[in-house]
Amino acid sequence: MTGKTTVSRDKGASFLRVFNILETVAESSAPVTVSHISNTVGLPVATVHRLCKMLVEQRLLQYEIDGKHLLSGPRLFEFAAHILSGSHFDLERRVIMEALVKEVGETCNIAIADGLRMIYVERVEAHWPLRLQLPAGTPVPMHCTASGKLYLSSLDPAVAERVLVRLELSKHTPRSIVSPDKLLAELAKIRNRGYATDDEEFIEGLVAVAVPIVDTNGQFCAGLALHGPKFRIPMKSALAQIPALQNAANQISNLMRT
Repeated sequence: MTGKTTVSRDKGASFLRVFNILETVAESSAPVTVSHISNTVGLPVATVHRLCKMLVEQRLLQYEIDGKHLLSGPRLFEFAAHILSGSHFDLERRVIMEALVKEVGETCNIAIADGLRMIYVERVEAHWPLRLQLPAGTPVPMHCTASGKLYLSSLDPAVAERVLVRLELSKHTPRSIVSPDKLLAELAKIRNRGYATDDEEFIEGLVAVAVPIVDTNGQFCAGLALHGPKFRIPMKSALAQIPALQNAANQISNLMRT
């Protein structure tokens, strides 16, 4: 019995070590070094380095372009998407989304970061004969969508600047921002005001606004957006719906605390 108990405790300790490392990286607003993780979780640098190497191999973490700093990997974002679409959470979130769409009168969606793009994980359609079909699971670019720019603005400015180097800043419409400097200036404005817009930057004739859904530490985890054709909901009208979006985003954020 003693041997089995020891093995069980060892496995439990190993799990907690890995969990604490993932939590430290996920909660940070900027990529972190192994030394920082070591100091935060109270483990030797060699141990943290070994566990981080394993987590990188499993795509739960990934290295920054400098090969020294770590940030969340694709599988963590996939995990977040599964949580957002979980059973009771899914039902309660859907109720909030349905009420939001009824209030604002336009289609609303939730998008999360997936590598260098955004993915819709939830979408509730407005009851209009004319609407854009972008179902859940659809990938969209970061630099010219409201939720994408909102996510980029949540990053440390230095990190955002490095990310823009990797992004393909394609000109989807004449209004798409494809200059890194202009995009960085736009992200600074979004960071200050707390919401992002897409004024025909992704699709001509389409406008959108997005607000953040945050985790228990106040960190961005998803964007909640509404969008619609400009002839039906001009940008001024879309901006007027920000309080409703923020209220719904707060309700969804609170679900993750229960």
